Amino acid sequence: MIKWFLAILGSVFFRVPGAIIGFILGSILDSKMSNSSRGFKNVFSQEQQVTPADFELNLLSLSSIVIKADGKVNQTELDYVRQYFVRAYGKERANATFRTFNEIIKNRQVSAQHICAYINRHTRYPSRLQILHFLFGIANADGLVSQSEADEIRKIAEFLRINFKDFESIKAMFFKNGDHAYKILEIEKTATEAEIKKAFRTMAKKYHPDKIQHMDEIHIKGAEEKFREVQNAYDQIKKERGIT
Repeated sequence: MIKWFLAILGSVFFRVPGAIIGFILGSILDSKMSNSSRGFKNVFSQEQQVTPADFELNLLSLSSIVIKADGKVNQTELDYVRQYFVRAYGKERANATFRTFNEIIKNRQVSAQHICAYINRHTRYPSRLQILHFLFGIANADGLVSQSEADEIRKIAEFLRINFKDFESIKAMFFKNGDHAYKILEIEKTATEAEIKKAFRTMAKKYHPDKIQHMDEIHIKGAEEKFREVQNAYDQIKKERGIT
C-alpha cells in the first residue's frame, strides 16, 4: 500500500508530521490507482460505490420482464439478450451471468419499480435512455413489438423517470408509421421548417454517443443507432417537405 510506504518515508525525514502527510498523500494515490485498475467502464456515476455486476443483474431483471410480457418466453428474444451481453462483457462473463438470468426467467417475480429506483440512484439520464432503447430492441428481436411488451416498457420508462416525449421518440424508432419521423424528433406534423431544424439539432445533441462515453462499447453502439435514427427521421421529413 502506497500510503504506508509514504508514511514510513515521511517519518524518517520529518518524523510525525512527515508520517501524517505521507499517509494522506499515499491514501490519495491508492484511491486513484484503485479506480483506474477496475478496467470496466460502467454506467454508474463515479461517486456511487456499486459494482458492474449490480448493473448487469438489474438490467437482466428488466429484460426478463419484457421477455415475459406477452405470456411466453421467446427464444429469439433470449438470444438477443445473450448476444448483447457477450458483445458487451465477453463470452465467459456473459455465460456466468446468464446462469442467474435463467433462474430469474423461470422462477423469480421481479419488481420493476424497485429495480428502477436503484438504477435511478446510480445512473445518469442519457444512460437510462440507452436502457430503454435496449429493452425495445429485445421486444423487437422477433420482428414485432407487441402491445403488451410496449406497455411493460412504458411502465419501466415511468419508473426510470424518462419523460413522455423521450419515451415516444425511442418507441417511434421501432414503430414505423406515418408520423414516426416527427415523433422521433419530438415535434408535431404541423411544425414549421425552423422548428424542424431546431428539433433536429436538439435531438442530435441529446442522442449523441459522446453523452455515454462512460459506458461500454456495446452501449455506445446503441447510442449510435439512436443517433442514426434521428438523422434518418430528419432526412425523411426534409425529403417529404422539400427542405434543403
